[in-house]
Amino acid sequence: MKFEQINERAKLDPHGFIMECEAEYHKKITDAARKIATSAETCPIVLLSGPSGSGKTTSSRKLERALEEFGIGTHSVSLDDYFNTVDEKTVPRTESGDVDYESPFCLDLDLLGEQIQSMIAGDEVLMPKFDFPNQCRMEQRVPLRRRKNEVIIMEGIHALNDLITKHAGEHGVKLYVSARSCFNDKNGMMFKGTWVRLMRRLVRDNNFRGTTSEFTLGIWGTIREGEKKYISPFKDRADIVINSTHPYEVNMIKKYAYPLVENIPQGVKRYKELCEIAPALERFYDIDDALVPEDSLLREFIGGGNFNY
Repeated sequence: MKFEQINERAKLDPHGFIMECEAEYHKKITDAARKIATSAETCPIVLLSGPSGSGKTTSSRKLERALEEFGIGTHSVSLDDYFNTVDEKTVPRTESGDVDYESPFCLDLDLLGEQIQSMIAGDEVLMPKFDFPNQCRMEQRVPLRRRKNEVIIMEGIHALNDLITKHAGEHGVKLYVSARSCFNDKNGMMFKGTWVRLMRRLVRDNNFRGTTSEFTLGIWGTIREGEKKYISPFKDRADIVINSTHPYEVNMIKKYAYPLVENIPQGVKRYKELCEIAPALERFYDIDDALVPEDSLLREFIGGGNFNY
């Protein structure tokens, strides 16, 4: 949909526009659930990946609901809980010497591999839990056992990495979620798909994670480098690809996002590109976020949703 059409719909029929976009995303989730349910007996491991701001978590929750409609139970597993306790001597580092939090080698890959195979076999596993404030694994473990007509949804940025998918083998379904659409006007691209993800993350971090826009903008360049190194090389391995872009979302989120990108800190990576975002946002006609349904993926970022995160 062209930018001019989006603005016209946003101005003349915002509620109808939102409902159409939400229905389109719901169909994508339902189609994915149908495919997973069909092969659940032989492929009980769902490996769900996507870059920062792609909506992985809500997509996982929506997939759970859709699978239940097909008679398939679910267990959700966050790969973040497999992080190793941070050890300054062994933690992966970037070329500049900083801790490389984007690296898959931050995860306990051995434990993860063992537990994936146990899940496939239907054996009980004791799930790890990571304490992020203290950067260490908790002593408490939670038991999990996959039973008949159940699947395990394993969600994380590295879920499609060969280091992980090799353990699931033919018993895994690989799913990739990302906001992949750019917004084009009559002269070409005027708002990048990666900017959509940045807007989502900026707003969520500012509203719910106590993180300033200066911090998020400061690490965005490093996040993008990590995506290109650790995520993008594996996205074409996916069995199912879901585009999480909602055509109305920039119109809706701009009131939250604009103050966060109005003044880009000098010295951040991609400074020149990031300075283009605020003027582009100004061109979108406003949509009231009160019109956004409580079960919308976009509620993950603006709040007010009915999913637990």
